[in-house]
Amino acid sequence: MSKLIRKSNKGFTLIELMIVVAIIGILAAIAIPNFLRFQLKAKSSEGKVNIAAIRTAQESYLAEFGSYITVGTENPPTANRVNAGTVKATFLSIPGVDFDVLGWAPEGGVFFSYDTAGTATGPSAFTISAVADIDGNGTDQIWGYVKEIGTTGVGMAALNGCVAAGTAGGAVPTTQTELNTVGPCVAGHGQSIF
Repeated sequence: MSKLIRKSNKGFTLIELMIVVAIIGILAAIAIPNFLRFQLKAKSSEGKVNIAAIRTAQESYLAEFGSYITVGTENPPTANRVNAGTVKATFLSIPGVDFDVLGWAPEGGVFFSYDTAGTATGPSAFTISAVADIDGNGTDQIWGYVKEIGTTGVGMAALNGCVAAGTAGGAVPTTQTELNTVGPCVAGHGQSIF
């Protein structure tokens, strides 16, 4: 009879459960900001990858037609970039105009607005820029590429913060002196807050 009355001592105490919940909370407090930071870095890399693709398209256009092309800024327009951290915009390229003529279009939606300016009077130089506010803080992140004019050490004229001297290079960019390199158009843009 005493065997039936005996209670089981199996299970967790309230203290043990509270400790487990506290440990999970601490781990989440560490992991979530890191996850968000990595997510913003991935979004930022879209601009650099697409600039490299536009550079290839410009060189292909030069090989076929003998000059570089100037293309107007494509979507998303400036007004939509504020929400770019949460929503990708559809890349709208008009058939027979702009990036469609260049032969480049990204797959799917984009966070960045893209622009490229080239010289139409022979193979001289071109500049590409990608602009977005991917973290939604009201400050644009600007990436670019400036092709040098021959061996002069100077590139195309300014485009969205990219100057003729090139992009800001190096581990701690302070000046814009990097030509023929994808990089931040404004010194400090490569030093991301995330």
